[in-house]
Amino acid sequence: MAKMDNEQSQLVAFTIISYSGMARALVHEAMDAMRQGDFALADEKMDEADKQLVEAHKAQTDLLHQFANGVEIEIQIIMVHAQDHLMTTMTLKEMAEEMKKVYTDLNELKAIVQSK
Repeated sequence: MAKMDNEQSQLVAFTIISYSGMARALVHEAMDAMRQGDFALADEKMDEADKQLVEAHKAQTDLLHQFANGVEIEIQIIMVHAQDHLMTTMTLKEMAEEMKKVYTDLNELKAIVQSK
C-alpha cells in the first residue's frame, strides 16, 4: 500500500488552511459591508470567498480520493486543524448568507421609517 509522507500531508493541510483562512477573512469583510448597507460589495466578497473555498475543498477532495484509492495517510494534528478550519469557515459563510437577508430587511425597514 502506498503511503503519503508527512511533508505531503502537511502541504495539503497548509493548503486547506491557507484557502479557508482567506475565505474566512473575505466573509468577515462581506459582513462588514452588509452592516454598512453595501450589498454589492458584500456579494463581491462572498463570491471571492466562494472561490477560495472551492480551492480548499479541491485539496480536501484530492486527499479523500487518494485515501479511497488505497493511499495510507497518517493524520497529524495540523490536518485536524485544517479540516476544522475549513468546516468552521463554511459554517460562517452559511451564517453570513442568512445575515445578508436580515441586513437587507433591516435596510428596507430603515428606509421606510426614514421616509415617514
